[in-house]
Amino acid sequence: MYSASHQIGLDIEALSGICGSISIACWIVVFSPQIIENFRRHSADGLSLIFIVIWLAGDVFNILGAVLQGVIPTMTILAVYYTLADIVLLGQCFYYRGFTLSDAQPTTSDEEAIVDEETEESPLLAHNSTVARPTSRPTAADADGNRRSSSFSSFHSHLNQVDATHLSPTKPVISSKPTSDPPSVSANTPTSPFRTFLVNTTALILVCAAGALGWFLSTRSSLGQQSHNTAPVLVEETEAIRFDLWGQIFGYLCAVLYLGSRVPQLLLNYRRKSTEGVSMLFFLFACVGNLTYVMSIFAYEPECAKLGREYRTMQCEEGEWNSDYRRYILVNTSWLIGSAGTLLLDMMIFAQFWIYRKNVK
Repeated sequence: MYSASHQIGLDIEALSGICGSISIACWIVVFSPQIIENFRRHSADGLSLIFIVIWLAGDVFNILGAVLQGVIPTMTILAVYYTLADIVLLGQCFYYRGFTLSDAQPTTSDEEAIVDEETEESPLLAHNSTVARPTSRPTAADADGNRRSSSFSSFHSHLNQVDATHLSPTKPVISSKPTSDPPSVSANTPTSPFRTFLVNTTALILVCAAGALGWFLSTRSSLGQQSHNTAPVLVEETEAIRFDLWGQIFGYLCAVLYLGSRVPQLLLNYRRKSTEGVSMLFFLFACVGNLTYVMSIFAYEPECAKLGREYRTMQCEEGEWNSDYRRYILVNTSWLIGSAGTLLLDMMIFAQFWIYRKNVK
C-alpha cells in the first residue's frame, strides 16, 4: 500500500522511464525542423531521396517487428508515426524536386548555369571566339548568315533551359532573370554560428524537459491511482520474455536499413562539399533520440528484482537476475544495433557540418 508521503524514487526503473520519455519526445518532433527548412527554402535539394526512401522502408519493418515481437504499445504507435512522417517528408521532396529518385548533381548544374549565362550575355563572343577573323571585307550574304546563326544560337540556348525539373509545380518554365525589380529578401539569410547554436540548444533542452516532465506526470498519476488501494496487489506470475522468430528477422532488417539510410546522405554531402539545405536540428534530435533509447533499454530491471524491491524481500532466485537481463538484451539486440549504429553515422554527418561550414551560403 502506498502512503501519502510516498516519494517517486529515481531507481533504475525510473531512469529507464525518463530516458524512454525523452526519446519519445525527440522522435515526435524529429522531422519538424527538416520540413520547416524545406518549406523556408522552397527546396529539398539538400536531402538525399534515397536516404528518405530507405528510412521509410526501415520504419515499415520496424512496425512489423514491433507488432510480432510484442514490444510496448507506445513504440508500435511511434513506429506508425515515423512512417507517416517519412511519407510527408518524401512527398515534400517530390513536390519541390519533381517525381524523381535521383539526387541532384550541383556541380553539373552550376556549370550549365555558367554556360547559359555566358551565352545570353555575349552569344557572339562565346560562339565565335574560336573562329578565325576573315581576311576580306564581309559581304551582305555573310552578314545575313551571321544574323541567322545568332538567332538560331539564341533560340537553342533558351530551348536548353527547359528540362525535366520543370515538372515540379514550384519551378516555372520561364526562368528569365529579373532586370529592374529590386532584390527581395532572401530566405537564405546567413545567421551567425552563435545564434544557430543558441536556437538548437534551446530547442533541444525544451524537448528533453518536456519528455522528462511527461514521465513525472504519468508516474505521479499512476501512483495516485494506486494509493487508493487498501492492500497491495501481489503478482503471482510474471510474463516471460518471449522470442519471436519473424519479429527478430524484421527487427534486423530494420536495423540494416537504418544503417544503410545514412550512407546516401553522407555521399551527397561529400559530392556537394556542403550541408546546405540539411537541418542540423533534424539530426540532433535523431542523435538524442537514439542515445536515450539505447539507455532506456540497458536500464532494465527484471521483474523478480522489482518485486523484491517493492516488498523488501528476496524474490530473485540464484542466477535468475542475470538470466532475465541477458534474455531481455538478446531480444532487443536488433533495435540496439539500429539505434547505436545510426548514432555513430549521425556523428559523421555532424563532422560534415563542421568541415563544410564555410561552404554554406
